[in-house]
Amino acid sequence: MNEPHSKQQAVAVLPEPDAEARTWSQALCAQIEEQCNLARGWLPFSEFMQLALYAPGLGYYSSDLRKFGVEGDFITAPEVSPLFAQCIARQVADVLSTMTSASVLEFGAGSGVMAADMLLKLEQLDALPERYLILELSASLKQRQQATIKQKARHLLDRVVWLDGLPEDKFSGVVVANEVLDAMPVECFRINRGEVEMLCVHCENNVLSSEYKVAEKNIESAIRNIEQRIESKLPDGYCSEFNPAVSGWLQSIAATLEQGMVLLVDYGYAAAEYYHEERQSGTLMCHYQHRAHDNPLWYPGLQDITTFVDFTDVAYSAVDAGFNVSGYTSQAMFLMASGLDELYQRQATDDVKNQVLLSQQIKTLTMPSEMGERFKVMALTKNYDEPLRGFLMQDLRGRL
Repeated sequence: MNEPHSKQQAVAVLPEPDAEARTWSQALCAQIEEQCNLARGWLPFSEFMQLALYAPGLGYYSSDLRKFGVEGDFITAPEVSPLFAQCIARQVADVLSTMTSASVLEFGAGSGVMAADMLLKLEQLDALPERYLILELSASLKQRQQATIKQKARHLLDRVVWLDGLPEDKFSGVVVANEVLDAMPVECFRINRGEVEMLCVHCENNVLSSEYKVAEKNIESAIRNIEQRIESKLPDGYCSEFNPAVSGWLQSIAATLEQGMVLLVDYGYAAAEYYHEERQSGTLMCHYQHRAHDNPLWYPGLQDITTFVDFTDVAYSAVDAGFNVSGYTSQAMFLMASGLDELYQRQATDDVKNQVLLSQQIKTLTMPSEMGERFKVMALTKNYDEPLRGFLMQDLRGRL
């Protein structure tokens, strides 16, 4: 259906979607084509990615497709083990305990399993928030989250409030965003003879194509800013991407968070590593039924499109928004500093099968070859100066 820009080989190993799914994707292609026509033929990649992931009713995250867990396209850390959410809850409880009235706001709660496990652990720690807010745009995911919390923590369901946007009134507490930044639309770029080019997408008769064009001035400026941060010119032929939405997103959170912490968990690098000269093809990847490939034009709406996070850019944007960058470390170090080993020991039993399962879960969460090093945790604080336990074992802010 859709030919990639020189990436056909990666697509050959993917299973063909069924007829209903193909029809779904074609409906989204028609919407993309309509937007292309309005834009005189070509859309910046970020606008295509926005439609592919978030077009109402048709985009990947807006549809009824099952995305998380074994039956979906990928597995997130909360799906791997409840120990992940329990460690997060310990750090959250520390912050909430210093406030007389506080809430937790989770962005994009996925299947709802992290919310349920966090609520149960916060209850155990006597640190339940007044409200557990979930900002969720997908109606189908909201229903799944409600079902998950009802199943795992029914008695705490009345504390959960679903939102379509940020709270209108300011609040104090904690904002949690696990694998949120990686799903924000990005601009893809290429250096060609020293000039910056931007990737654009065209759709005609339900067939997608892409092409690099002369970059708009704001995109060229962003790339030159990246070169200043890494103190190096990107070489000719270098392809990568950047997230233009981070700054506005953090500013909107800063405007509504009176006091507290924003906890970001995602896979990513500091800028010097993200834009290393040997990383010539960027980090953009797509996920379909637990298969990873690099063609974002393949059946839009049926697959996830994602990139690693430039945490240096997040840090600069956070400071500009009025936050303090109060911690940055690997997921493995954060979990261990938050008591992962102690939580594991509490769940240890004589059941060999259970022990093997627990050990495998911890390996997945902490091993460098799994999630341990690729995933980072960053804490942003506002009007909050207490030490953060999750960063006491290792703090990598110096690398930003």
